[in-house]
Amino acid sequence: MGISGSKRVTTILSNSPEFNSACDSAYEESLSLAQHAFAGVRPYQLVSAAAHIHRNLSSLGFSLITRWVPSPPSQSQVDSALRVTVSRVAAAEEEEILGPEEFKEWAVEVFAEAVVGNARKTIASQIPLGIVGIAGIGAVTRSGQNLIGAAIGVYAIGVATSVFLSLSD
Repeated sequence: MGISGSKRVTTILSNSPEFNSACDSAYEESLSLAQHAFAGVRPYQLVSAAAHIHRNLSSLGFSLITRWVPSPPSQSQVDSALRVTVSRVAAAEEEEILGPEEFKEWAVEVFAEAVVGNARKTIASQIPLGIVGIAGIGAVTRSGQNLIGAAIGVYAIGVATSVFLSLSD
């Protein structure tokens, strides 16, 4: 997908009222579950917060999530997004507590990476199958190598473009 796919998804998530509402709901639930003992959300709460956001967005039929993120982000995805978010905010604090802004930034990061990662997997699985099919047809019809190579190139570009464009749904 590259940088532009990731930026596209990040922009869609950041500007979505549904996503913002799901983030606010998960943030409030995390504070409530901790009985407001902290000024924000602690790292150990983030996996359940990601599951809460995923559940809310899936129930709303939010297309990016329903199409590209079939299950809540994993622990490693949550931790990776936390490292990115904390490094942006400032690692000066000893305790990692995410306030509302940092929490939303973390949520955008974790879900954008989940969407883009699954889109990459789709491209990686579809292109080789198509190439094998095109090469097989070329071998049966005894077409020239240049024609086969061009068809494979067009197919690969078509699949990548199709996936990229579906990220805006």
